[in-house]
Amino acid sequence: MNFNELLKRIKQGKIPSVCLLYGTESYFIQRAKTTLAESVLTKDEEAVVYDLEETPIEDVIADVETYPFFSDRKLIIATNPVFLKAKPDKLAFEHELTAFERYLEQPVDYSVFVIIAPYEKVDERKKLVKLLKKRGTVVECNPVKPGDINQWLNQLAKAKGITIDSHAYEIFESELSGNLQMLESEVEKLALYVGEDGIVTKEIAADLISRTANSSSMMLADAVIERNLHKAISISKELQIMKEEPIALIALLAFQFRTMLRVKLLKQKGYTQQQIQRQIGAHPYVIKIAWNREGRFSMDRLKQVMDNLANTDAAMKQGKMEKNLAFELLLYNLIQDDSVKLS
Repeated sequence: MNFNELLKRIKQGKIPSVCLLYGTESYFIQRAKTTLAESVLTKDEEAVVYDLEETPIEDVIADVETYPFFSDRKLIIATNPVFLKAKPDKLAFEHELTAFERYLEQPVDYSVFVIIAPYEKVDERKKLVKLLKKRGTVVECNPVKPGDINQWLNQLAKAKGITIDSHAYEIFESELSGNLQMLESEVEKLALYVGEDGIVTKEIAADLISRTANSSSMMLADAVIERNLHKAISISKELQIMKEEPIALIALLAFQFRTMLRVKLLKQKGYTQQQIQRQIGAHPYVIKIAWNREGRFSMDRLKQVMDNLANTDAAMKQGKMEKNLAFELLLYNLIQDDSVKLS
């Protein structure tokens, strides 16, 4: 089962008595915990949380089976079930898994037991995992794949009663890069702006979505490529407002041009865009942008840009020039220099 299916079932009142949440996407896990707590507990109640690296599972099961004194139901959460991993971590004690297996065969109706495994995978060969799938609810909470971000975005927009124009997708992709928490926050903000049944255009998204340092560095690189000094300085000022120091700005700009250089080298060797992404390990959108940009530069020109960035970085660190002035001069030189002239 996936995260959205779990939320749908909870909203329908189908609360699982035993639920395993596994994966590395903290956004999904936190949302699931919050939704379950709102459905099971009153405002004055809190879930009981155990760490299975410190507490034996049999002790947790004993609490799960104990009838609540002041409410109809209770929520018990157990984290770090190392016994579900293919190679369990060594602990100072051993879990009595038979107690858990017996409970799964006959869970009580007054407790909701949630196990949170912050691991990419659980060992599906284990008897306990098979039993959890048979008797409980198992939900994968791993990060959304880059190709599925637009689908997730559409689901959020639909839930808020708005439409996002297809041309605006690129803005979300470049700014948020799969950060689901920020994605939800930005969709909520845009929904308030456009109102019910409103349409979020590319222009609205560009104006209102909160920029990140990484996405702004992409825009800064674009301004340099476009030889637009006014735009480049304006973006650098925005980054400084975001508390980015000039030396950090050079690093951000260097990352963009270094990625272009690496993509160009691998592209010349016959690598596909997907192969380059796996080789470099950067976000797919970063590779996509570098793939489209690199053709505007010769190899020598890219190396000259990197040398210019490195020289300015060294001058700043050696105190030879005031940092903000040095960075503006760098932008001027990059834009006026033939080394960044479009091919």
